[in-house]
Amino acid sequence: MSNIVILTGAGISAESGIETFRAETGLWAQHRVEDVATPEGFGRNPDLVVDFYNARRASAASADPNAAHVALARLEAEHTGDVLLVTQNVDDLHERGGSQNLIHMHGALNSALCAVCDHRWPAPMVMAAGDPCPACAAPAARPDIVWFGEMPYQMERIFEAISRADIFAAIGTSGNVYPAAGFVAEAARIGAQTIEINLEPSAVGSQFDDALLGPATQTVPDWVAQILKG
Repeated sequence: MSNIVILTGAGISAESGIETFRAETGLWAQHRVEDVATPEGFGRNPDLVVDFYNARRASAASADPNAAHVALARLEAEHTGDVLLVTQNVDDLHERGGSQNLIHMHGALNSALCAVCDHRWPAPMVMAAGDPCPACAAPAARPDIVWFGEMPYQMERIFEAISRADIFAAIGTSGNVYPAAGFVAEAARIGAQTIEINLEPSAVGSQFDDALLGPATQTVPDWVAQILKG
């Protein structure tokens, strides 16, 4: 019986039609990070930021889970050990694919956050800057997204799970964003088997024991089948 921690990034949702950030035509080629993914950008132009995430929310809602999402849900359901899925993605394709033991370390498009009292509630499809918080009524609604310069969610739980992991896998991640890019080093330190599943090696690809390269819809189901076979 082995415990598995899986980190997923934008690459696992790309085959569902959701734009990645770092591709040549990706989201960061269309928008400056400083304008749409920082607290300062939100302070300068909240309408721009809210509209950016409204568009991403609509895009995610129109996408469907792919074979990689479904395979990870199968792993969680059928594996005899613990399986924790940690995603950097803010779409809900993992949930719609069937995953339940899941941490959105960078937040979620379908959640709204009050900047005053930290209350969370389901985000409407179209948010507006200055929407009131349903708990405290402050006009301080913002997307429940972890922006650059903010602390990712549930880090203590993530590191605790990694400390007990026998297998650590990273799927579709760039290896450029910390602290997630440092998870493989932590997993290796405690002796976990590490594997990267990606189209091409990430920025931290050399730190993994093994690699499976290719489209996630092919490599992830194959890897899951291998794990379940024992």
